[in-house]
Amino acid sequence: MTLDRFFRVKYKTDEAKIFRLKEILSELGIECSRTIEEKVDLQFHALENLHKNLKDGELFIKLVIANAIVSYQLTATGEEWWWEFSMHFSRNPPLGGIDNAYSEFLPASKTNRRLVSGKVRRLQKLEPFLEKLSLEDLKGHYFAGMSALRDDLAQVLGSKRSAKTVVFAVKMFGYAGRIAFGEFVPYPTEIEIPDDVRINTYTKRFTNEPPVRFWSRIAGEVGIPPLHIDSILWPVLGRHKEVRERLKKYCQRADLVFELATL
Repeated sequence: MTLDRFFRVKYKTDEAKIFRLKEILSELGIECSRTIEEKVDLQFHALENLHKNLKDGELFIKLVIANAIVSYQLTATGEEWWWEFSMHFSRNPPLGGIDNAYSEFLPASKTNRRLVSGKVRRLQKLEPFLEKLSLEDLKGHYFAGMSALRDDLAQVLGSKRSAKTVVFAVKMFGYAGRIAFGEFVPYPTEIEIPDDVRINTYTKRFTNEPPVRFWSRIAGEVGIPPLHIDSILWPVLGRHKEVRERLKKYCQRADLVFELATL
């Protein structure tokens, strides 16, 4: 519980920078975010590769959710991890439970070999929830209302709804749903931005307000859900050369995206 529930907290802000931030985001809009997600993000292409090779939409989506839940404390970049995941399960579809498949995959992984036992335990908690879901459940209930997936994942894992891996799992589920179902559904406004080191550091350029709270407020003012704002910020907060080149190639207003890095 925070004191600002009872007292009006005055945060330090750089109003000029925040004004320009909102100008840029408003001009880019949700379509720019979608372009970055589907054309620039190498993780999206890793999922496309897995979907093509598995030829099983239900298993594909369940694997994506599971993989997101263990996507922390990596030993390489997120892009490298998701491509390793894609290549591994393209060649080795799980024959038993997903948790059993990961108990073999993670110890041999080159990009995600820390805290293996804890990650397998998380998947053991998740497995009964995933097992009972049909493809119709995934599309009709969760893809149409991704906040419900966030809430249910948090309950199953015993985590906060704002936990980074829970929110990230919803984001990657959104990617998987687009690929499996062939349609775009925007992320709900009420799902918060992932509370990670990159976002925390970047937020300090504008304010000392708690990052999740700040970006939720900005999202409401510019009309872009927080998870889509995360996608716009992601290419300029990292140092992945290929990502930057793809941004220049596919995004017509790449100049505005790159300007965000200078604020």
